[in-house]
Amino acid sequence: MKKTAIVTGYSSGIGEAICSTLEMNNYKIIRLTSRLEDSQNIEGEVKELLKKVEIDILINCAGVGVFKPHEEISVSKIKELIDINLTAPILLSNLCLRSLKKTKGHIINISSIEAVRHSKFSALYTATKAGLRNFSLSLFEELRRSDVKVTNINPDLTKTNFFDEFNFEPSDKKEAHLLPSQIANTVLDIINFEGVITEMTVRPQRLEIKKK
Repeated sequence: MKKTAIVTGYSSGIGEAICSTLEMNNYKIIRLTSRLEDSQNIEGEVKELLKKVEIDILINCAGVGVFKPHEEISVSKIKELIDINLTAPILLSNLCLRSLKKTKGHIINISSIEAVRHSKFSALYTATKAGLRNFSLSLFEELRRSDVKVTNINPDLTKTNFFDEFNFEPSDKKEAHLLPSQIANTVLDIINFEGVITEMTVRPQRLEIKKK
């Protein structure tokens, strides 16, 4: 019988790769249609979904970024980052937990290397990703007796369209960036691990970026 996974950020990049990898390994993927900034619609969609199916895995992968002086960021952009990077994963975890407890399931949050370091022009993004990381680690402690696993993954520079709107991107050298497929394979390994991997940081060997 196929296990069921909700994956956000499924349309491109790491999320798309995770969906492809899981589908090749006999998982059924549920792709939510509500915008992650719209908590009311998310709540309604998930509640209707859970009337029909139990969830085995929740993977919060959707994310947006901004890297500029904090005073130059619009209020709407600040709200967008908090809503998508932090509020939506917390809300989805809340909505899915009763189902995940029944299936002894797994929550996997795709955070960022920025969650564990402090970079110039990354205060807002770092705040959202550090919040997601700490939510993950605390939630694991809460859920240990219920046998629900919680994992936080901190990917470093990965070749995706995440960088399309920025003035920098990962170097083209293969040793200086990760690929979405590598993160997806890591997710599969974490799911199949018999214990619990509560946190994993995945990095290329070298740190090199290039200006556009």
